Amino acid sequence: MQIRQKLEDMSDQFTPAERQLKSVLLADYPFAGLEPIQELSKRAHISAPSISRFVSKLGCAGFQEFQQRLVQELKEGQQSPIHLRKDLQIDDSAPLASYLRSIEALNKEMIEQVTTSQFNRLCDLMTDSKRRIFMIGGRMSDTIAEFFVRHLRQIRADVSHVPSDPELWPEYLLRMRSRDVLLIIDFRRYQANLARLSAQARERKAQTIVITDKWISPAAKGATELISVPIHSGTVWDSYIPAFALIEAMLVSMAERDWDAT
Repeated sequence: MQIRQKLEDMSDQFTPAERQLKSVLLADYPFAGLEPIQELSKRAHISAPSISRFVSKLGCAGFQEFQQRLVQELKEGQQSPIHLRKDLQIDDSAPLASYLRSIEALNKEMIEQVTTSQFNRLCDLMTDSKRRIFMIGGRMSDTIAEFFVRHLRQIRADVSHVPSDPELWPEYLLRMRSRDVLLIIDFRRYQANLARLSAQARERKAQTIVITDKWISPAAKGATELISVPIHSGTVWDSYIPAFALIEAMLVSMAERDWDAT
């Protein structure tokens, strides 16, 4: 299990000081955890021995192993199709059936990761007519963002697809008001300029929602809502089907909330 997932799952078991440390770690995940223990201690206002006890709760033998696991997560987040090929799991005798079984497993995994309360919060944000909605994705995942925009425009007004060209971003940023929503979809290998766009949107007091994978896009730093969906299909290509399924489920729920208007 990823360190981030453990931090979320074990939250109820943490002391107040440990919950504060958890917040510091998640605010700049995974980079905050890669700092020297003394620096992390200063940032979180918790002693180094307390940090050592905290990482032991997470199942690490010590702070060094904790950092090694974070580094490994970073490496996994940068894997290309060439690297993924060594884990190929498709049955050549029945490739379609084999692949669909792997996708079914990913969708079941997503059900465990995205709680009902988080799903409802997302739909609340996206249907609030007082908020403008802006969306963008990475080089490949922007297809998902555009799909979402086209459907959401049939449900509500003030929905914009931010173009991929950064030279055009300022005009969209200038339109953003306090409490508007910027939704970013970014999977490994991450698009660096989306992190800058996310930060600039937060400077405009906009809310950011980031849909990413378990290795966490840098654009997720400071996000109002972070949704981690499984993508590793056991093939040379990561699967975006769980992300599409999440968005389609949101569209159905949002349309039904005000069916007369839709």
